[in-house]
Amino acid sequence: MAGINMNQLMKQAQQMQQKLAEAQESMSEVTVDASAGGGMVKVTVDGAMQLKSVTIDPDALDPEDVEMLQDMIVAAVNEACRGVAEIANKRMSAVTGGMGAGIPGMPF
Repeated sequence: MAGINMNQLMKQAQQMQQKLAEAQESMSEVTVDASAGGGMVKVTVDGAMQLKSVTIDPDALDPEDVEMLQDMIVAAVNEACRGVAEIANKRMSAVTGGMGAGIPGMPF
């Protein structure tokens, strides 16, 4: 391993760890809105993938078709979660140069 400076390598690893922590912290400020059913169901998910709000248009409340409303809620929440994951992946890739995916212990 001639030519590799272990101190420099450790310093770079510490810098990357700090940048990763900053990117993770910045996710706490993220919210993603999504909708389904042509806007009949709207949801907001935060950067920690926690559902923060659900808005249901009264016209979506059909007692004869509860399953459709349930499907719209699931679709909207899944879309919002995909949006959060996409933002997180972009931020992590910016820090790691694209090698963040698949790193054990990485939440994104």
